[in-house]
Amino acid sequence: MPNRVCVIGLWHLGTVSAVGFAELGLEVIGVDDDALRIERLKAGNPPLFEPGLEDALREQLAAGHLHFTTDYAEALHGARYVVLAFDTAVNDQDEVDLTTVFRAAETMAPWLKPEAVVIVSSQVPVGTCEQLDRMIGAANPARPFGLACVPENLRLGSALDCFRHPSMVVIGAEQRRTQDRVEALYEPLSAPKIRMSLRSAEMTKHAINAYLATCVSYINELANLCDAAGAHAEQVAAALQLDGRVSPRAPLRPGGVGFAGATLARDLRVLQSVCRSAGHPTPLVDAGQAFNQEQRRLVARRLRSIFGSLAGLAIGILGLTYKPGTSTLRRSAALEIAQALHAGGARVKGYDPKADVEELRGQEAIEVCARPEDAAADSDALVIVTGWPEFRQLDFSGMGKLMRNRIVIDASNLLDGEQMRALGFAYCDVGRGSKLPPAIAGRAQEEVALCE
Repeated sequence: MPNRVCVIGLWHLGTVSAVGFAELGLEVIGVDDDALRIERLKAGNPPLFEPGLEDALREQLAAGHLHFTTDYAEALHGARYVVLAFDTAVNDQDEVDLTTVFRAAETMAPWLKPEAVVIVSSQVPVGTCEQLDRMIGAANPARPFGLACVPENLRLGSALDCFRHPSMVVIGAEQRRTQDRVEALYEPLSAPKIRMSLRSAEMTKHAINAYLATCVSYINELANLCDAAGAHAEQVAAALQLDGRVSPRAPLRPGGVGFAGATLARDLRVLQSVCRSAGHPTPLVDAGQAFNQEQRRLVARRLRSIFGSLAGLAIGILGLTYKPGTSTLRRSAALEIAQALHAGGARVKGYDPKADVEELRGQEAIEVCARPEDAAADSDALVIVTGWPEFRQLDFSGMGKLMRNRIVIDASNLLDGEQMRALGFAYCDVGRGSKLPPAIAGRAQEEVALCE
């Protein structure tokens, strides 16, 4: 069975990887312990929304290039490449939980084909691949295998495009033969193939995410400074990106409430842990993480500035997912904000066009609405957190008539401030030098004057 690839772990990373390898003309079989997820995948239904993923999944199923199972023996039979593609779990402190990855390695080891290559694509702390290598070797010492680290390069909302057109493919392995075989697998992808050691490959992913996190914290702090100074952070950022020492692709988009999800925060935690063990301080990483946590409080701070207290307020949130273009709410900034507002005594309603409501089961902090108008009805303020482009087409004039106070806090800088003010809203963006509405503590039932 030439060119057979087994992908283990089938949520976001694993499903996109399985589809992507199948599109390269390989025979791909995906395996996961979740029987219901496997049945849905066999029917062409991915475990979460990702633009283009459902169509691509069904196309590869119909072409016979892609199969799914819960049986490790079936999945690994004849597989020359085995890709560990779990979306690595983290706890509430952004600390990595590798239980699933290690368990899968032990489960698959007895079925590993001799001379197979195990590719670790999951985001794992530096040093993990060496642990996996020893674990698999101890579980099946009679079968030689190669182990490589190819850190995932996907982004929610554009994952298929990232797989098809990566900026680079990092290949970490200790043996040249293993590097050669991994490069052969990724050869159809037109991107530089960079070879390095296992630990260097793991550290590369940490370094990229720490840099991105630093950029996000930097531009958000700059946005706060611009608000204080009456400057426009988006104009400043545009100039920064044209400087040859920066980059037009640098994540310098002002506005927002810091980086969300677990990916960037997880790698900051890993770097802190590694350096702490070695006795080295991490002042820059620490500062970026601390600022991001403080930026999460921006919405609550602004509401308190306007109303004096959160108690008794009704707040509508537009955009609940981790980011536009996905259905997942895992470690979503919007949910963290909703929890903080709820804890302060506010009633919180929320709307999102794609959110997976199953992920909200048991969530008491927010009432999920079927329509944006329902989130606006009787609200003292609307807060835009996840900037879905379709929100620009909403009938804000009509929604404003449903609200108790026409206040919009646009944490994503999604809307046009002049247009919103012309509709009678007190519109508050981030980093554009706008002033907050005048304080109306104790008058939450009254309509406020426009922002100047």
